[in-house]
Amino acid sequence: MSKFLNLTAAALILATPAMAEKYGLGRTALPEEIAAWDVDVQPDGTGLPVGSGNAFDGEEIFAEHCAICHGDFAEGIDNWPKLAGGADTLDHEDPLKTVGSYWPYLSTTWDYVNRSMPFGNAQSLSADEVYAIVAYILYSNDLIDDEFELSNETFLDVQMPNAGGFIIDDREATEYAHWRGEPCMENCKDSVEVTMRATVLNVTPDQEHGDAAMAEEAKASPAPAPEAAPEPEPEVAALDAELVAKGEKVFKKCKSCHQVGDNAKHKTGPILNGIYGAAIGGAEGFKYSKTMAGFGGTWDDANLAGFLAKPKKFMKGTKMSFNGLKKEGDIAAMIEYLKSVSQ
Repeated sequence: MSKFLNLTAAALILATPAMAEKYGLGRTALPEEIAAWDVDVQPDGTGLPVGSGNAFDGEEIFAEHCAICHGDFAEGIDNWPKLAGGADTLDHEDPLKTVGSYWPYLSTTWDYVNRSMPFGNAQSLSADEVYAIVAYILYSNDLIDDEFELSNETFLDVQMPNAGGFIIDDREATEYAHWRGEPCMENCKDSVEVTMRATVLNVTPDQEHGDAAMAEEAKASPAPAPEAAPEPEPEVAALDAELVAKGEKVFKKCKSCHQVGDNAKHKTGPILNGIYGAAIGGAEGFKYSKTMAGFGGTWDDANLAGFLAKPKKFMKGTKMSFNGLKKEGDIAAMIEYLKSVSQ
């Protein structure tokens, strides 16, 4: 950025008198003007302003400024980028590249949020708000806990999983000499054929072939397992009022997708009234994924605890984007709260 600004300043100095008179150009940029633009942050933390923020505060700021595009849990909406997930997928045919799985430097995240976000209102966030948003993105990728205070002093304490996954681009020294210069124009192919299409990226619509592929996939897919008969509802013991109150606070993490209460409606996730002791995937009127609908069993203490701790590990293939609750106390409180809305 500084180099760009220096070049811009040089261009201003070299402007012709006619242009200077017409456009008001011709002076050197002032130091404070350059400083206002020179906001880049380096991997070693150079350029970071003083400030701090944590995931708990960042969740609310993210919901207000970022979730409309990136989802409440940084899972991405439609074609907007996913910021969380993708761990251990970089060697897959279709890897998921997110802040957690791919980005080698945390400074890239901070710099981009600070410089370009929120969309349409760039550089409107304070330094503390940027720290909080970045902390929430890290938390969504299981890289920090919700009590970690991200600041200019703790910035380098965060280890990015793919920090060692990039190499220095040395092609100028090692490769350019082999293919730069005059083309040989010998032994060229007679023709070039397209051997692959970009359908894997879902950017090549092809109605005819697409319908045929879907039909073949439907034939190959096994029939869904029959729904298991609901098990008897477990007997609910007396509730711990203090634990219920704590669980209600923890439930704030879920309110963007789930509702409870008299006027509750299905949203991205089903309503949770009466969930304790109910059949898994059995809320009336909600369209579940095949994974959830065919899982079987009931939402008892054990199943709720397993699912709340790590949904994608407990139920592989679930569309639940929430990464889970890290603290056993929060899980116990949430279960107690769900019991309270099930009586």
